[in-house]
Amino acid sequence: MSCCIRFTRSIHAKRLTQLATKAVGSVTLGIMLASATSTVAFAADEKIRWKVQAVFGTHLPALGDPVTLVAEQIEKATDGDIRFKIYEPGKLVPPFGITEAIKNKQIDAGYTWLGYDQGKIPAAALFAAVPFGMEPWEYATWWYEGEGQALAEELYGKHGVHPVLCSVIGPETAGWFTKEINDVSDFEGLKIRFAGIGGKVLQKAGASVTVLPGGEIFPALEKGAIDATEFSMPAIDQLMGFDKIAKNNYFPGWHQTFTASHLVVNKDVWDGLSDSTKATIDMACTAGTFRALTRGESLQGKVLAGFEEKGVTARTLNNELLQDLKGLTDEVMVEISENDADFKRIYGSQQDFMKEYKAWKTKAYLPRDFD
Repeated sequence: MSCCIRFTRSIHAKRLTQLATKAVGSVTLGIMLASATSTVAFAADEKIRWKVQAVFGTHLPALGDPVTLVAEQIEKATDGDIRFKIYEPGKLVPPFGITEAIKNKQIDAGYTWLGYDQGKIPAAALFAAVPFGMEPWEYATWWYEGEGQALAEELYGKHGVHPVLCSVIGPETAGWFTKEINDVSDFEGLKIRFAGIGGKVLQKAGASVTVLPGGEIFPALEKGAIDATEFSMPAIDQLMGFDKIAKNNYFPGWHQTFTASHLVVNKDVWDGLSDSTKATIDMACTAGTFRALTRGESLQGKVLAGFEEKGVTARTLNNELLQDLKGLTDEVMVEISENDADFKRIYGSQQDFMKEYKAWKTKAYLPRDFD
């Protein structure tokens, strides 16, 4: 009998152990599921409320308005979880002080042209515009498929900033002039507003170069403080009023074959975002980049067609002058490269990419002079 009792107790003990094990397992699984659910919920509930300072007026098509489109689309796509409040130039910080303000955590993010940072970060200009550089789609290819994005993140990461390509448009005009330009000597003593590396090239040609924010250019031109200016594409320049004073608009835009603008975010803020939020912002800016390109290309033909009525002459820089400007550009690029390792490395990457791409570029596309 005692043997049977011991056997029965053994069975009960075994069952109790099995039940206890199952119970512990269920509790553990429940805790794990609860933890996972909590993590997912936290990521899903991540709210972004950024004040974004723009460097260009958002009324300017393809140049200033891409960031508003990105803000609208990203808010809709996330049901309001990510919201950018866009501020016009100068409302929060000076137009040329956006990157520095982000670095110092005065604002979380901005939309800017990195060429304005070249005074403190010489290589920054290469991500904004390069004289005799790439076409806009070529630059975008180098950014997304080549070394561009990684090099930009590395360069700006050292300054506490994370850059996201958010707009690319086509070439600027070569500028608006009150007199004709036929020779490189015509730049000597010329007072001109010119930004980026192109400004350094014209300085080497003898011009008196100044860099002004967009809103200050027309008054300077109107008062005669400057004799000429460049800013952007014809449809944008027309809104700025340059055609009212300077009646010679020159092409091609040798100094700015593409114009790239970026969403710049404080690196600590960016690193603190969830992967899903980072991906959402990247995706929105990638779409914004393409839409900026199509918007810019859609507007220029009609504006050029209206030049004659406004007394504006669209002029073409002669080949000899372009060759002289290219020679001066090469000198400038060598000089900056010798003094800045980042510039040398990034410019080298662009040149290598252009050389490789040229094999396709020169053979794949139809010439347009047969019609």
